[in-house]
Amino acid sequence: MRWKALRLEYFTVGWNVLEGVIAITAGVLAGSIALVGFGLDSYIEVASGAVLIWRLRTHGDEGEEETAEKRAILVVGVTFLALALYVSYESIKKLIVQEPPTESLIGILLAIVSLIVMPLLAWQKRKVAAQIQSRALAADALETLACSYLSFTLLLGLGLNAAWGWWWADPLAALAMVFFLLREGWEAIEEGWKAPEKQETPCSSSEKDRR
Repeated sequence: MRWKALRLEYFTVGWNVLEGVIAITAGVLAGSIALVGFGLDSYIEVASGAVLIWRLRTHGDEGEEETAEKRAILVVGVTFLALALYVSYESIKKLIVQEPPTESLIGILLAIVSLIVMPLLAWQKRKVAAQIQSRALAADALETLACSYLSFTLLLGLGLNAAWGWWWADPLAALAMVFFLLREGWEAIEEGWKAPEKQETPCSSSEKDRR
């Protein structure tokens, strides 16, 4: 099953590299901060996927695998918080300066495709994570799902602005995600920092009995 998890992470990295290039290029050409931000988020997902590939390729005794698992969870948690900070900053800035997303057909199509691909990818990751009992992969699945919410907010913002000129729809929808991102990020960081449980050896148990 580990090979299946690796295939999912390789696909995640490849998809997000391509998605980031398209989004940032389209955003710069259209002058759309929302699209540029969406592209930058894709590279946060690339970083998370790269960490998971490292984790899944790490083999050793039980202690080494536990350490690798916790490091991977910690990095995934940090990327959650980074994403939450970015979403908060961009959304508040747009509301203050009243900056509407620029119409972009490429951006709308990209958001639609991503909105289909990301939930399916997250579902597959959660399924495999349960089979191989990887908390790091399960956390990464939640981050992939969070990115699908960003796809939805991007589509909502660009679509409502293009159809009715509702420039404020995008930042408000994005702000609704921040609580979810902060909660999941903090839980992952706490899990990553938690010291591994020490198992009693037969020797230590016999010492206790003698006492």
